[in-house]
Amino acid sequence: MDSTSAARRRINAIHSHLVTSSRSSPLLLSSNPTAGEFCLDNGYSVVLPEKLSTGKWNVYRSARSPFKLVSRFPDHPDIATLHDNFEHAVHDFRDYKYLGTRVRVDGTVGDYKWMTYGEVGTARTALGSGLVHHGITTGSSVGIYFINRPEWLIVDQACASYSYVSVPLYDTLGPDAVKFIVNHANVQAIFCVAETLNSLLSGLSEMPSVRLVVVVGGLNESLPSLPPSAGVKVVSYSVLLNQGRSNPQPFCPPKPDDVATLCYTSGTTGTPKGVVLTHANLIANVAGSSFSVKFFSSDIYISYLPLAHIYERANQILAVYFGVAVGFYQGDNMKLLDDLAALRPTVFSSVPRLYNRIYDGITNAVKTSGGLKERLFNAAYNAKKQALLNGKSASPIWDRLVFNKIKDRLGGRVRFMTSGASPLSPEVLEFLKICFGGRVSEGYGMTETSCVISGMDEGDNLTGHVGSPNPACEVKLVDVPEMNYTSADEPHPRGEICVRGPIIFRGYYKDEVQTREVIDEDGWLHTGDIGLWLPGGRLKIIDRKKNIFKLAQGEYIAPEKIENVYAKCRFVGQCFIYGDSFNSSLVAVVSVDPDVLKSWAASEGIKGDLRELCNNPRVKAAVLSDMDAVGRESQLRGFEFAKAVTLVLEPFTLENGLLTPTFKIKRPQAKEYFAEAITNMYKELAASDPTANKAL
Repeated sequence: MDSTSAARRRINAIHSHLVTSSRSSPLLLSSNPTAGEFCLDNGYSVVLPEKLSTGKWNVYRSARSPFKLVSRFPDHPDIATLHDNFEHAVHDFRDYKYLGTRVRVDGTVGDYKWMTYGEVGTARTALGSGLVHHGITTGSSVGIYFINRPEWLIVDQACASYSYVSVPLYDTLGPDAVKFIVNHANVQAIFCVAETLNSLLSGLSEMPSVRLVVVVGGLNESLPSLPPSAGVKVVSYSVLLNQGRSNPQPFCPPKPDDVATLCYTSGTTGTPKGVVLTHANLIANVAGSSFSVKFFSSDIYISYLPLAHIYERANQILAVYFGVAVGFYQGDNMKLLDDLAALRPTVFSSVPRLYNRIYDGITNAVKTSGGLKERLFNAAYNAKKQALLNGKSASPIWDRLVFNKIKDRLGGRVRFMTSGASPLSPEVLEFLKICFGGRVSEGYGMTETSCVISGMDEGDNLTGHVGSPNPACEVKLVDVPEMNYTSADEPHPRGEICVRGPIIFRGYYKDEVQTREVIDEDGWLHTGDIGLWLPGGRLKIIDRKKNIFKLAQGEYIAPEKIENVYAKCRFVGQCFIYGDSFNSSLVAVVSVDPDVLKSWAASEGIKGDLRELCNNPRVKAAVLSDMDAVGRESQLRGFEFAKAVTLVLEPFTLENGLLTPTFKIKRPQAKEYFAEAITNMYKELAASDPTANKAL
């Protein structure tokens, strides 16, 4: 049999399973009575056989592009690199506002001052030329060691146009991690701010690859001059720009397969891993995302999520493509609301941690207001909820009476909110939709996939999932028998989420072993997350494979899943779940929400300061009871309930070493940090029931 004709027949067979819908966008698919399981009714994704020669139908692709994985922007297929993307923006949006910061006058902060796309393009050229002038060769790594500000993106654009590899250095990782990354990535030039200069210089002798340090915001005359023997020049950012203007150099555009950035993921243990991402990886991911996420040149975006992380980085690439104006926060999260009021953004990206705070703040304010205000809010909320469920527009009177005041907290103009990094509870997502009135979309992704793996589609009103696959990748679920997850599970297939396509990273830098651990021989990236397919081809994250542990009786526990459930409890600011194979039950350390705790204690007539309240047995019992109620509502299994709780005032933060920069709990560190509390909880459990907690 001729192999070409056989392949053609298989392709034709797949085509016969599909019909395009004439009722809506021609890119979307509708049901075909003859298609069997292949085409999902009203589906957001479709199922393909893993290999055309097998009958196993378990690979899902976006219904927007089922035959070909997206690798370029459909409207601009010529954009193949980050340099191309920015050149397109400079050409099309030259006089549009691009980067904005708040003007500081006499120590006070005023309105935003803007650079246009054209002005940033000019600065990018001067900066890149300055690096060439200092002998930084093509392909070299350039470190960026400060938080979000215009210079971060200007340096990144310069790296793209002159074929340098940008390497974000987390300002929160501490000097040891910075030193490791600089040496591991062979960083030759580092951009820092005056505040980080001294710590950087003190470790320069242990970072032999560094040849140039550029200080952003510093005055050149106040910078230290290092002896020639050090082999390192220290210059101010403004001097480097002038040197570049005086010595202009032509662009050295990268190829699509050239490395664009090394993104180091902190991980929960060990040294950081360098994720190698190419220009083609990043363009493919953002191009795929652009099918469902549409920005406009009239949009304004606030940048405060760390630019060292892929979530914010991908948002910035998308912003450039659409010509969006990007305003930066002052650098202080406590002043973010003030920045929002001044900028009045239309697009707001965040993480569940902040959205949960917004939710808690508003719901607590409603409860304490009582009387007429509480009844009015509930009436408005229920009316708008019903309208949304029925696909209708709610009466504008509810916005005027209630919700416009809430919208003003984020500046009053937000039309689109995105959430990523960890699961957002369906209740909070629904709440945001109703109160802020725009589109709220939750996505799922990781650094190793250049960001988005899946995202909620526009018009999809179902919550509690992370949408359909990015058109730039395909997704399948692989059986995890030790956790009883299989693709044959009823009513929904379950398993470890695996991803393949042009968005998959090249590998971990200088680490073949760990690369082979996550990418199999067929090119599938194994994420370590457990998912299930909901009707319509929507993906739902239900568990985590990597952090599982066994209890004494052999039950497998995924602590992150349980922590996400308990996060809905009103008393819980943050939660750390612990268990091991020597004990048969779980215990919890809860960082309390101080306002909720104080308010509740006052209503119950319990006196004492917050520290005393945390140690009060009656308070502990009330918190555990509330956690139990939330656990039952979320259908936790019996062994997944925490049997004891320790309340602490101190939040889990980057500074105390309990969180990674992506706000995930560092489990080994948390176990050590709370060792005494964990021991005491198990002692209490053993004392209350001597038979309950012994290993069999």
